[in-house]
Amino acid sequence: MGKGNVMLDNDLVRLTILKPQGYLTGIKYGGMDNILDLQSNESNRGYWDMNWNLPGGKDRYQSVNGAEYSVIYNSNDKLEISFRSTYDPSNKGAKLPLSIDIRYILNSGVSGFHCYAIYERPAGSPAFDLVQTRMVFKLRRDKFHYMAISDEKQRVMPMPEDLLPGRGKQLIVPESVLLVNPINPDLKGEVDDKYQYSMDNKDGGVHGWIGSGPVIGFWVIFPSHEFRNGGPTKQNLTVHTGPTCLAMFHGTHFIGDDIVAQFQEGEAWRKVFGPFFVYLNSTSNVSDAYNLWIDAKKQRLLEEATWPYEFVSSPYYLNAKERGSATGRLFVQERFVSESLIPAKNAYVGLSTARAQGAWQTESKDYQFWVQTDSHGNFIIKNVIPGVYGFHGWFPGFIGDFLDNTLVTISEGSETQLGNLTYVPLRDGPTIWEIGFPDRTAIGFYVPDVNPMYVNKLFVNSPEKFRQYGLWDRYTDVHPESDQTFTIGISDPKKDWFFAHVDRRVADKYIPSTWTIKFLLNSIKNGIYKLRLAIASANRSDLQVYLNDMDKEHMVFQVMNLGAENAVCRHGIHGLYRLFSIDIPSSLLLNGDNSMFLVQARGGDALCGILYDYLRLEAPASPANSKQREELESFQFDSHV
Repeated sequence: MGKGNVMLDNDLVRLTILKPQGYLTGIKYGGMDNILDLQSNESNRGYWDMNWNLPGGKDRYQSVNGAEYSVIYNSNDKLEISFRSTYDPSNKGAKLPLSIDIRYILNSGVSGFHCYAIYERPAGSPAFDLVQTRMVFKLRRDKFHYMAISDEKQRVMPMPEDLLPGRGKQLIVPESVLLVNPINPDLKGEVDDKYQYSMDNKDGGVHGWIGSGPVIGFWVIFPSHEFRNGGPTKQNLTVHTGPTCLAMFHGTHFIGDDIVAQFQEGEAWRKVFGPFFVYLNSTSNVSDAYNLWIDAKKQRLLEEATWPYEFVSSPYYLNAKERGSATGRLFVQERFVSESLIPAKNAYVGLSTARAQGAWQTESKDYQFWVQTDSHGNFIIKNVIPGVYGFHGWFPGFIGDFLDNTLVTISEGSETQLGNLTYVPLRDGPTIWEIGFPDRTAIGFYVPDVNPMYVNKLFVNSPEKFRQYGLWDRYTDVHPESDQTFTIGISDPKKDWFFAHVDRRVADKYIPSTWTIKFLLNSIKNGIYKLRLAIASANRSDLQVYLNDMDKEHMVFQVMNLGAENAVCRHGIHGLYRLFSIDIPSSLLLNGDNSMFLVQARGGDALCGILYDYLRLEAPASPANSKQREELESFQFDSHV
């Protein structure tokens, strides 16, 4: 043990950690003395950090460090060490009101190590907002050039110097840099942006880098997502030019301030973030480098299979015997699709402490447990921390969010039988027309090709072409003279419905845009028609909906300053899902040709925008359905003018 350092060594991996701060300063593995970036100072190689603020105050960024070092467990098979800082509630200053215990675990015979942290607010702590927290690894910039986050998304990355003036040109989005003179000439003319490598929690689980000389893989593996905020659809950063590898736990990206964890004066709280696994592998044959990715994927499955871990020493991390489970079967009742109940095949179901429909998207203080149903709608949610939860779900192909009326109590060592559950999506009458497919994204609409000036080759001919930079400006390129018009029965959503409702670029300014939906009604039924407007994401948008004329009497909906998700400029195809149900009196409709106008009313903003998921116009409800409609809509975003 060197002065100021503690070393953990299992003959495969050796960690060097600064004490008592807990900064990871060195990783020796596979013939490389230190995998971490030697050009960064010791507090900036492997570290936890966070963004937080006092209520109403400015955002504060700080690295997280311990003040007291201790050995938690030491045997021939395992070493677990702690770096703890303890908050004193009697200190009324501006210090972060959290006690934090950073832990490292090294097991014998394991090619890697586990990291986790315990965040705790003692009773009596002042109010504060937790915005983001994560662990960051900065790898050697002279060795690690190739990243992999999925089978399709792998590439040689730029050098950090390429982002600096002279080699890179900053674009309208600060994180986006056009590589004008990169060290690797093959990358010239491409755009680098860390948000292009974002992944949904449900689609991630392993990401990292492959280095050369020697050929070494560095992988962050999440064996569970239970401790990450925002549920399965929350998008998180993974890797970016640095070379940087992230373990994101809690953040606001693609959602906005709605997902910030706000703690009240005196509120006590504790959460275990992790453990996650840093896996290291290597090969002596350069031609086998890709196999390191294949091996990392296998290791992820092994980590998932052994979750929850038995070797974690903290009493706040519960093992399998201390947890419970829930089983059941989910159906969908949609009388305009089927007379009988529909098994909810491949639906997402989960337990969250959120108590409102869809609120699991912004729940950030507690744990969430999600699975997909099988082809018959059956599910079993295993390894749930005991507590009282709402049972949530959503089913691609059907609008809205499901929340069971009965709370679910999970007890230690027991299985809770939920039986047959039925989701009844909002519906009044038969469909007059629909646009899109309800899957909580805008993926089924028209995503244009990237401007050749701003290409990222990774997303050329990719199902994720929406990850390209600057697509908001392509709206004006596609519709140079007038705004989009979509005719029901003639237009094709995949070709004629632009994926983002953004401002129009005229000369050097951006002006409001109006989209028109034209449809034919052969007859009109007296009553209230319904527009179901499912939005996949919104950013600084003022949305107005009109029927057949654009004056006050014909406006049926208005919402101002909707969203702060930045999904358009951060290359996401979804953010915070919202479902609006809009009343349209039959008196506003015409026999024959009708026009609905969707107005992006905020001008002057290149990056404002709405990503629609799905739109459906329904005929009025029959009297028998009115009571059921009223009960269901009390749980949804129901907006009228």
